[in-house]
Amino acid sequence: MDGNGRWGVNKGLTRSHGHNKGVSVLKNIIKVSKKLGVKVLTVYAFSTENWTRPLEEVKFLLNLFEKVLEKEIDELNKELIRIKFIGDLSPFSEDLRKKFIEAENITHYNDQFTLNICTNYGGRQELVKVAKELSRKSISGEIKPDQINEEMFESHLLTCDFQDPDLLIRTSGEKRISNFLLWQLAYSEIYITDVLWPEFDENEFYKAIIDYQSRNRRFGGIKSVSNQSLKSSLSYR
Repeated sequence: MDGNGRWGVNKGLTRSHGHNKGVSVLKNIIKVSKKLGVKVLTVYAFSTENWTRPLEEVKFLLNLFEKVLEKEIDELNKELIRIKFIGDLSPFSEDLRKKFIEAENITHYNDQFTLNICTNYGGRQELVKVAKELSRKSISGEIKPDQINEEMFESHLLTCDFQDPDLLIRTSGEKRISNFLLWQLAYSEIYITDVLWPEFDENEFYKAIIDYQSRNRRFGGIKSVSNQSLKSSLSYR
């Protein structure tokens, strides 16, 4: 969901205004995604690199997490949306971690739509985490090195409960993955738009879907797979 701060500055406002606007856009995209039959939406809310931003902005983002959860959790639960936080939550305050856990617990049994929120997440860090876990199991004798394959590796990923994303949407014109779901995006279709996230409305969303539907997915083979519907998941960087 890139471009919040730049949008605020471009409008003569603060970067914080951009982040607030970005929340309202996300709410709308969730509604549109559900209407289209998408089952999983994964958004990159706070990366491991975001800690390097100015302290004032980091504090604002963390407070925004807390305020949005308090305000929106009941409505999300009413809409049968499951919330899942993906990332290392240990650096956050105890109060914020409790709110993350509470949101997951409240919505745990909702099965119509899942919203994955990548929070203090980094793709490289996730792969290192899995490598360490498998190394420990190998040293302890729980598994043999030759047993390690793609399926076992995937079972230790933070997204192990979900299919890999069908489509990655990158706003603000950035042409890179930026340490987002490095393993999971191996065969995802990528859509890049110059539109900043606060201006990514329903029409822009449909443009991405129509573009996706026009593509032929071969997954490294020859025979293509139809993209007429998004049956599993989307990701926003």
